[in-house]
Amino acid sequence: MPEHTHVLFVEDDDVIREATQLALERDGFAVTAMPDGLSGLAAFRADRPDIALLDVMVPGLDGVSLCRRIRDESTVPVIMLSARADSIDVVLGLEAGADDYVTKPFDGAVLVARIRAVLRRFGHAGHPAGGGTDASAGSDGVLTFGELEVDTDGMEVRRAGQPVALTPTEMRLLLEFSGAPGTVLSRDKLLERVWDYGWGGDTRVVDVHVQRLRQKIGQDRIETVRGFGYKLRG
Repeated sequence: MPEHTHVLFVEDDDVIREATQLALERDGFAVTAMPDGLSGLAAFRADRPDIALLDVMVPGLDGVSLCRRIRDESTVPVIMLSARADSIDVVLGLEAGADDYVTKPFDGAVLVARIRAVLRRFGHAGHPAGGGTDASAGSDGVLTFGELEVDTDGMEVRRAGQPVALTPTEMRLLLEFSGAPGTVLSRDKLLERVWDYGWGGDTRVVDVHVQRLRQKIGQDRIETVRGFGYKLRG
């Protein structure tokens, strides 16, 4: 992780905002803290932070809408914060383009660990964490699955010859699948390899990201194996 990684933190509760900012700064992060979505969007555009930490329920422009606006302009990692673990909050945030979420109240050390995990996988988006192989790739490092092409060297994806824009998390997920086509990967294994959750985590994160990936590379390309996980059709 780069020294003084810049975090944009959007939170309307003064106590939580100030306490979390202090905790993050003690861990070496540079923090821009904003109380609402509109000021958060302005700060994002002005400062271009390394990661955005967004509360779901903030005034002006809610966290989910802010995440969508950020995702329209950037692939910067986004973590959503929610006071509830309700499925609708989690799924809306992830569908908007968030890479992970944390439920409040949260422990400061846990939050820092999650931020660093996201930054690690963004810093190594081109390397599957589980040791997937590109042995089936051609000499140019391109894996082909029907009309889908995955350039493992250039970190580019094309579908029917057209470029496909993936976030780093989506790219890592696709690399795991393409490194073992036809092999069923469980949700827990994907959480460990892509999200760096050695301790386990919420499998809804996997499900929503798989659905987002399907929308970009083809609904039938990734098959659900009920009760086990997912696999890429070769």
